[in-house]
Amino acid sequence: MQLTRSSLQTTKGPDDWFTGDVYIDTVAAPSGPSRAGAALVHFTPGARTAWHTHPLGQTIFVTEGVGRCQRKGGPIEEIRPGDRVFFEPDEEHWHGAAPDRFMVHIAMMVHIAMQEADASGSPVTWGDHVTNEDYDPAS
Repeated sequence: MQLTRSSLQTTKGPDDWFTGDVYIDTVAAPSGPSRAGAALVHFTPGARTAWHTHPLGQTIFVTEGVGRCQRKGGPIEEIRPGDRVFFEPDEEHWHGAAPDRFMVHIAMMVHIAMQEADASGSPVTWGDHVTNEDYDPAS
């Protein structure tokens, strides 16, 4: 058996990536030659990512709460524990918590449950923040 003790602290998600309070726990960090990594991402009610893309796609697996996600031009989808969402490579999208619920997901940037960077070392390209109108068109 090999037990690896966590040595990384929970970090607050950067304001240029997220609207609202989001906290990130690193699950796996890239270690050469692999470029794979994964994170457990905790969204407070109403918190969400900015619009973004991943060069090799992204899978999120919801572990707690209720959330929302949307690909550019598509409907807003409700997501719940056990749901998996795959965003195609370079597909512009966002994801986050429902307005009145926390949501936690594991962020994985390839089909196998990890994140992989492109040749330049970037696993994501961030865009504009999701507006309140984008997030809740009925309000």
